Amino acid sequence: MKKSNSYSPEVRERAVRMVLENLKDYPSEWAAIESIAPKIGCVPQTLHGWVRKHQTDSGHRPGHTTEERERIKALERENHELRKANEILRLASAYFAQAELDRRNKF
Repeated sequence: MKKSNSYSPEVRERAVRMVLENLKDYPSEWAAIESIAPKIGCVPQTLHGWVRKHQTDSGHRPGHTTEERERIKALERENHELRKANEILRLASAYFAQAELDRRNKF
């Protein structure tokens, strides 16, 4: 079960900014994240995810941006709904075609 978002967007942005602005003071990005995460009140893995998302969204890292991921999810939902609607229409069409054949055979 996924935990609810307990960090506001402002806290996330501030935490990411702190990591990026203080990279030069640490031997690696991970070292910066491990040092800053407790100050924010989160685990390093969470802050690492925020940094990666920021880097992708800003074009500094390859991958789908948040906006693109949301658009893909919306299109997948729409695709699923259309497939269901098409299946319902296909079944209804077959049902009514059979009903028409049965009606004609009675006369």
